[in-house]
Amino acid sequence: MIAHLRLLNCIQNAFQSLFHTSPSSIQLQFTRKEFKGDYTITLFQYAKQTQQKPDELGQQLGQFLIQNYPDTFSDFEVIKGFLNLTITDKYLLSQYLHIKENWGIHPLNSSGKEILIEYSSPNTNKPLHLGHIRNNLLGWSMAEILKSQGHKVIKANLINDRGIHICKSMLAWKKWGNGETPETSGIKGDHLIGKYYVLFDKEYKKQVDELIQQGMSKEEAEKNAPLIQEAQQMLRDWESGNPEVLELWKMMNNWVYQGFEATYKRMGIDFDKFYYESQTYLLGKNIIQQGLEKGIFYKAADGSVRIDLSPDGLDEKVLLRSDGTSVYITQDIGTAVQRFQEFPNLNQLIYVVGSEQDYHFKVLFKILEKLGYPQAKDCYPLIVWNGRIAHWKNEKS
Repeated sequence: MIAHLRLLNCIQNAFQSLFHTSPSSIQLQFTRKEFKGDYTITLFQYAKQTQQKPDELGQQLGQFLIQNYPDTFSDFEVIKGFLNLTITDKYLLSQYLHIKENWGIHPLNSSGKEILIEYSSPNTNKPLHLGHIRNNLLGWSMAEILKSQGHKVIKANLINDRGIHICKSMLAWKKWGNGETPETSGIKGDHLIGKYYVLFDKEYKKQVDELIQQGMSKEEAEKNAPLIQEAQQMLRDWESGNPEVLELWKMMNNWVYQGFEATYKRMGIDFDKFYYESQTYLLGKNIIQQGLEKGIFYKAADGSVRIDLSPDGLDEKVLLRSDGTSVYITQDIGTAVQRFQEFPNLNQLIYVVGSEQDYHFKVLFKILEKLGYPQAKDCYPLIVWNGRIAHWKNEKS
């Protein structure tokens, strides 16, 4: 409510200047919507004190206020003993800016927590979608609210910049791109890469259908389609450091980053730290190898590395594929441990994610716990379900 000291002081000054009296209290109410104005003063109670009829009193007060405080009051109207005052846009804006800059701010003290909030976390094979926008706004808002309450907050973005899904876009561009770039096409970088990810899927499905018609089962066809095998080989080449593949990866990712940056700028959100899966997955692989040696994980018959979480109410989880390449949770383990090391005083690690990620994070936190990281108890997914926050507790089985 904008009926604060400034408005009340102006009205008190009007009474004093016009009638040499100051009411002990002035009641301001919002003007009813069927009348013009922002705030209303009931005049009857001041008639005797000022020796004025209510409507005459209202006329004199209104004229004095707009003449002497033109930056605050722009118009007035007197209706049957009520003075309706219209506030200037300039004054409303000044009050909004004051609230925006000062609302809820408390100085950081010894009780303030250090909190890292991860939000956005896009993949570099397609543009940001509606779910990203939701998480961006929610994560940034939570960070700013926590900062206003005296906490030290790190706003983090984990870029999922490697993996089979990235190789699918790369392979499609290499096969059918004909050198197309954001500049030559006039298409925003992240949208251009998304175009080739969709193209890969379209051509891959064609190959799968052809193999099924030749007598393969759907599962066999999906594994043996030439396109997916080429994409898997490209991933192996990337992990082994193939210069040609790395150069293509860097070029296409840079197009996507430029597109992401334009979107973030338009939304008005920012980040303090950027993490990249390409820089954390190796740490994750090393941690998994250590866990394998300690007997926390095991190697399956097909050569993949796994953990059985069924005693904890969860399922078996693959941590490394049979060909040694990492999966999504590999880098999540590495990134979490890197943050524990980078911020030893971290009190909370919050992930802003959609409801479809709920199970994934239960598995992640359970793995970190079994690896012996006490910080796992302070990791929380902020789960968004149908646009609403469902929970943000680390639900341990």
